[in-house]
Amino acid sequence: MEITEKKAVFSMSDTESVKAVNFRTWQQKLREYKHQPLSLFLKLLMLLAILLSAGMLVLLIGSILIKGIPSLIAYFPSIFSWTYTSENVSMTPAIVNTVIMTILSLLISVPIGIFAAIYLAEYAKRGSRLVKIIRITAETLSGIPSIVYGLFGYLLFVIALGLGYSLISGVVTLSIMILPLIIRTTEEALLSVPDSYREGSFGLGAGRLRTVFKVVLPSAVPGILAGVILAIGRIVGESAALIFTAGTYAAVPDGLTDSARTLSVHMYALLSEGLYTEQAYAAAVVLLVLVIGINALSGFAAKKLLRSGN
Repeated sequence: MEITEKKAVFSMSDTESVKAVNFRTWQQKLREYKHQPLSLFLKLLMLLAILLSAGMLVLLIGSILIKGIPSLIAYFPSIFSWTYTSENVSMTPAIVNTVIMTILSLLISVPIGIFAAIYLAEYAKRGSRLVKIIRITAETLSGIPSIVYGLFGYLLFVIALGLGYSLISGVVTLSIMILPLIIRTTEEALLSVPDSYREGSFGLGAGRLRTVFKVVLPSAVPGILAGVILAIGRIVGESAALIFTAGTYAAVPDGLTDSARTLSVHMYALLSEGLYTEQAYAAAVVLLVLVIGINALSGFAAKKLLRSGN
């Protein structure tokens, strides 16, 4: 009993000492900054960067909501008609096309990207020249402007393969565009899993394939989903690549070979015409809500997967 009380007293005093060390008064901080002015400059620079980033975000979202919500209310419900006309300038076909484009692009790129990352992280020899080349290539492709992907898709799928301005041309182009992002984020998520997990699985007699799919992948799910969420954001907000591949036809396609415009392309078309600026701001509000909703659903799915895995 006495030993327990001594331990409790020691832990309490130890915690208080830690708090005392971490807590500093303004006078102490000012004295430190006098001796280290560079620390003060870096801290002020960091605070300025935080304020600028938060301010730009608030300004961007605020301007969209202030200009878009009144337009959305003014043109409701005709702006959500199923069929697009020059009178209602409906965005419903664009919303449907955005969802279709996102789902099909992810169905192509996510499995390929995950399996490629599994090979790089689990099967390829670590530090090999091939892995380094693939990583540099993926990082380079991630930084290429989307207009370049659009021109590539236009030359290959629209002209060379004869697919024309179609949904399939846009889907394949977007899949190629987001593939490097998914590969790199998934690979980093797999590499962040401790090697002790793998060693424990091997020690229990599991093979490499079973270890990857039963131990490593479930532990890397949050990182993989983060990459998928980033890919979704890039798909939803993409316009340049789709103008050259999927076209700008404002209707729900009957098949993969029909032209279709997404919501971002719909906004671009309305603004470029100069006659439907208010409807374009209304579409921007819907696009913002769509992106936030997709991110929220992805986060909810990630939590569910983690709970089921545990």
